[in-house]
Amino acid sequence: MSDEQQPRAEWIFPEPKQSNKGRIWLIVGLSVLALAIVGALLFFFLPRDGEVSPTPSPTATKTPTPTPTFTPTPTPTAIPTADPTTAPEPTPPPVPDPDIATFAAQVQPRLDDASTGLSIAAGSSGQDAAQVIETLQQDAGHLSDAAAPSSISSAWYEAVGQYSARLGELRGAFEGGGDTQSAMGAATAALQELRTLVGV
Repeated sequence: MSDEQQPRAEWIFPEPKQSNKGRIWLIVGLSVLALAIVGALLFFFLPRDGEVSPTPSPTATKTPTPTPTFTPTPTPTAIPTADPTTAPEPTPPPVPDPDIATFAAQVQPRLDDASTGLSIAAGSSGQDAAQVIETLQQDAGHLSDAAAPSSISSAWYEAVGQYSARLGELRGAFEGGGDTQSAMGAATAALQELRTLVGV
């Protein structure tokens, strides 16, 4: 056997297998893209909180139609509500009639101040005396507001009116520089009548 006919040893290498990693990544990428598109569609077309979905709009147009049928019903019910207005209003309890001793204790401080004020005015002149008389006129207003007992009420309010008038004349005499002696005597007599009525 010659050397040329001897078989030669040859190395046979298996062909490398193709990798599927590229296909897998392609499928995963397409799946993620599809999910993103579906999510975007749901985000834009599904109603969110606080938004009115388009479906209730027909119901909103239907709801005003029954309301006119119910509006006449409250008007008859409003008629009975006028009944409480005819109920009699509660009358306040009558003010108790004070006795003369209680009333005298109430007005005596102002009467004493009036006696003192007239004495001060008699020793003064001009605007100084007029200011004292003005204070006495304010006190006379409080005496007129006091609730006198029914037994002396008419005489009391008439005497207070006379006293206030005499004070006005006396003040005018001091401010105008006229005869203050007679006006002082008249005011003092009117004050004494008030004191006699209550016994102070």
